[in-house]
Amino acid sequence: MNGIHDMGGMHGFGPIVREENEPVFHEDWEGRVFAMRVATPIPIPGGSRNNIEQMDPAAYLTTSYYEKWLHSRIQGLIDAGVLTEAELQARVAFYRDHPEAPVPRRVDPAGVQRVLGQIRRLRSPRLDLPLQPQFPIGAALRVRNTHPPGHTRLPRYVRGKRGVVARYYGVYDFQDAMPPGVTAPPQPLYAVRFDGRELWGESAEANSVVYLDMWESYLAAIDAASGTEGRDR
Repeated sequence: MNGIHDMGGMHGFGPIVREENEPVFHEDWEGRVFAMRVATPIPIPGGSRNNIEQMDPAAYLTTSYYEKWLHSRIQGLIDAGVLTEAELQARVAFYRDHPEAPVPRRVDPAGVQRVLGQIRRLRSPRLDLPLQPQFPIGAALRVRNTHPPGHTRLPRYVRGKRGVVARYYGVYDFQDAMPPGVTAPPQPLYAVRFDGRELWGESAEANSVVYLDMWESYLAAIDAASGTEGRDR
């Protein structure tokens, strides 16, 4: 999906400010939003990222990271039929009129330990499947210039650009949004190296390169001799 969330390569947003010793959560409510996401594993139609990407551009630019998560979770629960817009507005109005009213709490030590176990469990997303990569290390390729209607990990600024395979990771689940009823099969995943001038032209910083992790379906081969794209793979 093309939208304000795909900010890579865009100008006018200023530098990225890195916060020294940044805490995991700046406020207690951020931790609660994270807990909502982990402890309520309800399938969200279209996926959580899709809800964030459909935010109003002005709202997207003025909300924090966990505010976006909260928006996505609320909209997802409404889309999944867990709660209704009317129920949400009624609860918001109640706490707006009664800010000192206690918030309902549920004590569940076993549930807490279960969720903590999930968070701390190290599981590799790499899949042990006998799929052979179609692009060897060093292969020249071009990124397909596609514009999926749903969530995609393919940034706009790299579409149609040429790169070289720098690393092969293995086979992983494809994480782009798919139409209802369609499940995309796992795919080989690569690190692709792009020269800065290929991406930014003459304004690129000298000797700059960008590495992007990309699924095989994003990529098309280039014939090394002619410099033209080969048959779609």
